[in-house]
Amino acid sequence: MIPDKVVARIAARAAQEALATLPATPAAPSALTSPHASATTGGGAVRLRLTLDLPYPLDLAGAARHLQHHVSDRVTRLTGMHVTEVTLAIEHLAAADGQERHRVQ
Repeated sequence: MIPDKVVARIAARAAQEALATLPATPAAPSALTSPHASATTGGGAVRLRLTLDLPYPLDLAGAARHLQHHVSDRVTRLTGMHVTEVTLAIEHLAAADGQERHRVQ
């Protein structure tokens, strides 16, 4: 049995790989923090939760599908476990110019 912590590290690394393969966006990669993951394993299956930043503008739905598919595939191949769920929590959207946007009131 592979510990949850190890599976989570694999998932975080896979998410980082997936972010690197997203369609080119003008957002600075340094504006994005590294993804964090948690895993819950049992019976040869795993549920994953990823917390990450995404560049913006970007097709968010498409990016989410890409991330979920890549992470699921990678974790399955590296651990042999069946991934039943990949939940994404998007913490921040990094603006294309790397600047924080402020709303004028």
